[in-house]
Amino acid sequence: MKNILLPSDFSKNSLNAIHYAMDLLKDEPCNFYILNVQKASSFISDDIIASNTSTTIYNTLIDAAKKSIENIISIVTSEYQNDKHEFFSIVDYDNFIDAINQISDEYQIDFIIMGTKGASGLGKKLFGSNTVRVIQRCKTPVLVIPDACKFKTIEKIAFTTNNLALFNSKEFRVMQHLWELSKAQLNIIHVADEHHLAQNQERNEEFFKTYFPEASHDYIDSNSKHIFEAIQNYIAANNIELLAMMNKKHSFIERLFTKHMVETFAFKIDIPFLVLQLHTNKKK
Repeated sequence: MKNILLPSDFSKNSLNAIHYAMDLLKDEPCNFYILNVQKASSFISDDIIASNTSTTIYNTLIDAAKKSIENIISIVTSEYQNDKHEFFSIVDYDNFIDAINQISDEYQIDFIIMGTKGASGLGKKLFGSNTVRVIQRCKTPVLVIPDACKFKTIEKIAFTTNNLALFNSKEFRVMQHLWELSKAQLNIIHVADEHHLAQNQERNEEFFKTYFPEASHDYIDSNSKHIFEAIQNYIAANNIELLAMMNKKHSFIERLFTKHMVETFAFKIDIPFLVLQLHTNKKK
């Protein structure tokens, strides 16, 4: 039984991610925890502390969120009618990241599925602010679903690495599960840039041969300035339908969110994006 967290702000993006999750995991027994995090303004917070009448404001916010989640659950259960899926409603009044980490620990969440608006408009931000914070600060793997991405069977997965770190099987549980579930072709992209550690590449190749024996291996030489464009070109040229990366120090994830915005323009993700975390110390 998988435990999946579905953060929702009731936007079109988050609802799209919930529907994607239903299709992706249609054959898997799952507990889905739909979470909405309410954050009060300073005015409301002060009122709650100063006056009992403000409790009504708090209860109104929470009750409205609970009703919205129950409405989502009603729509989803009616549309998919999947007796392998069970749904739970959670409304928290907390910092967004703290709430997600606490819920992930309490309910032993295997991974998070959440939507994002993606790159659009003049600013061309790659992800929304909440998505970025979850990727950077949450301890649980997250599958990000762009707003225009509708579910289709995944046939090609790519995992990209500069082999700066050595891998272990615990960190790859979610990717291995999705790979086995989809029976997709897996491409391991070894990127050689100024951060690349050649001495780790051979050991990591042995790791992948053990845990992903059918994976193919490709190699990209690129400098830091053009690395994300090179990855994007690889995705397009090879019809990759899910991209995965590891969130480690000096990883592509870290560099993606700290690099100058001008360099980000060439890198847009319109396919599901799986971020694996360094520490997933969960007992299964």
